[in-house]
Amino acid sequence: MPDCTSPWRAHRLLKVFEGQNLAADNVSVIEGETATISCRVKNNDDSVIQLLNPNRQTIYFKDVRPLKDSRFQLVNFSDNELRVSLSNVSLSDEGRYVCQLYTDPPQEAYADITVLVPPGSPIIESREDVVSEGNETELTCTAMGSKPAASIRWMKGEEELTGETTVEEIDERLFAVSSRVRFSVTKEDDGVSVDCIIDHPAVKDLLAQRHLEVLYKPEVKIVVTYPEGLTREGDNLDLTCIAEGKPHPHQINWLRVEEDVPPHAVVTGSDLYIENLNKSYNGTYRCVASNAVGEAYDDYILYVYDSRAGEGAPQKIDHAVIGGVVAVVMFAILCALIVLGRYFARHKGTYFTHEAKGADDAADADTAIINAEGGHNNTDEKKEYYI
Repeated sequence: MPDCTSPWRAHRLLKVFEGQNLAADNVSVIEGETATISCRVKNNDDSVIQLLNPNRQTIYFKDVRPLKDSRFQLVNFSDNELRVSLSNVSLSDEGRYVCQLYTDPPQEAYADITVLVPPGSPIIESREDVVSEGNETELTCTAMGSKPAASIRWMKGEEELTGETTVEEIDERLFAVSSRVRFSVTKEDDGVSVDCIIDHPAVKDLLAQRHLEVLYKPEVKIVVTYPEGLTREGDNLDLTCIAEGKPHPHQINWLRVEEDVPPHAVVTGSDLYIENLNKSYNGTYRCVASNAVGEAYDDYILYVYDSRAGEGAPQKIDHAVIGGVVAVVMFAILCALIVLGRYFARHKGTYFTHEAKGADDAADADTAIINAEGGHNNTDEKKEYYI
């Protein structure tokens, strides 16, 4: 019997026979655990209750156990119930148990015991341990000896895969289930886990896991170590070739496309060093890396400028600073316009007040006109200023 650490679970389907006083429950139990059979009576008139096994042998007659099987134990006996437990349940205990009530005519109710057998630990087998990128791999997962037959699901990382499932009856009531899955791999699949998940009513969280090992050709990148800016005549050039792959690249070569590498160029491992550049060195320099899967390369285009190239180049303009200065100036102009506007508005009001000053004290309209006109002639009292 496989080791099962899941908690005991038994579901009951109440079966009540219409027009009768006797009722019993169906029980599902995991192999090796305990099942409880309950015979219940409504409105009992002192009739005798007994429990029979599938072979119709009496297990309990009232509170007496004639059957010599100590796995059956009395849990409760009363006028309304006979409840019996069966420990260490095995497949041979599966079947229909009979609750009998001695009435006229006798009544019977049935309790079907279903024994669940969890599968053994699943096993994943692979067609190959290591697979190259772009190729297809195949995995098979097997779960043995379950009842009922288990179901199998596949997950690759967060992606669910569809497998081909085969169910085989290996015993009268036990099943073996296998599932096979095929898929193509990429270098991103290297190290990703593939899970075979077992679904079965007798067990939870049962799975097998395998991590993919994927081989892939190198990824190549050329980095300019020196110089940082333009490559001018007389400068030195230092290039580094970075190559990563699985397995690690066993060979890294430098070449010049369609031309020979300058004779005094120095290649040290993944580095290419050329001193005292001149324009005859212009061209495409290529780093090629290879491993057991394949090869890859990256190119660097060299263009040698005049020795004084870039010296008179204008300095970079900080557009953010210019924008800030313009904003401050515009704000200052706006503030000045507001102040001037208020100033002119105030002085214009004063002008009109003095213009009519002589008319304020007149006794009638004619006097007011004379006073106002007199005000125009008095150049000492009124002055006008223009800006």
